[in-house]
Amino acid sequence: MEEAAITVLPAPQGAIDRRAIPPHASESTHVLADGHAIRRIDWPGAAGGERGSILFLPGRGDFYEKYLETLEQWHRAGWRVTAVDWRGQAGSGRLGKDAVTGHVDDFTDWTSDLAHFWSTWRREAPGPHVLAGHSMGGHLVMRALVDDLVDPDAAILSAPMIGMSGPPLPLGLLHLVARLMTKLGEPTRPAWKWSEKPGEMPARRSALLTHDADRYADELWWREERPELVMGPGSWGWVERAYASARRLEEAGAMEAVQVPVLVISTSADRLVSHAAAVRAARRLPKGELLAFGEEARHEILREADPVRDRAMAGIAEFLDRVVPQESS
Repeated sequence: MEEAAITVLPAPQGAIDRRAIPPHASESTHVLADGHAIRRIDWPGAAGGERGSILFLPGRGDFYEKYLETLEQWHRAGWRVTAVDWRGQAGSGRLGKDAVTGHVDDFTDWTSDLAHFWSTWRREAPGPHVLAGHSMGGHLVMRALVDDLVDPDAAILSAPMIGMSGPPLPLGLLHLVARLMTKLGEPTRPAWKWSEKPGEMPARRSALLTHDADRYADELWWREERPELVMGPGSWGWVERAYASARRLEEAGAMEAVQVPVLVISTSADRLVSHAAAVRAARRLPKGELLAFGEEARHEILREADPVRDRAMAGIAEFLDRVVPQESS
């Protein structure tokens, strides 16, 4: 495992409006193999996307509007950029029995969707091709790499859910408890409490995500502007399948077989996913690198206060310039 070096990014040209879809970005849908439609958003990339293409995948309960700033910044750097919502969340429908509980029958449903989208997107987009994911999106990128479903030239994992934060118990025991909970009631029922009032954010939620109050408020603004994006807790079925997928990643030789350069960005202050698991993943990956933060960064590193976010974005730029240099015309 290498420690990622840090460079300084040039200042973006003009302010980025985090509460508006840029006029040069286009929103549409992509129809998956079984006919289910998922949302997507595309940036052409300054100078025609000659730097290459990045596909970004958000986390559990996320939506791509939360990352407009990052996606626009990559676009301005010359990358063609695409982001999609996972099946069953944000603007891509629901898989459970209500509008706010996040459910999935198995994480392979999502990795299969990713493989289907990747095969089409990669043909359309100029190389090099980069796959990036935050939190659960990072887990699913890693799972797709381990299962040899995608073939990016490089990957970026932001606060990846390689393991979940929680009791310091063996993964097998945690999985057993979650499996029992799916037998004691409907697997689609919420696994944790959200709020006394449906749709209302839990108190102190921001303390888990970011130190930046304005960026946190952006998420709330988008939830008001586009109510279909709202999602609350995960289901017990989601929890059980998350542990099952984590066990797949922990199998001997699983990550060791991945030959893609991977940058893992993680913080020791994360209270939603396991920093230790992310560090261990960076060490296991043959071409893994780690960019680590401490108390200055919470879970949403790409939506943190400027000193943290700037360092993360600079680290990503340096990593990509080094492992996937711009292709000559």
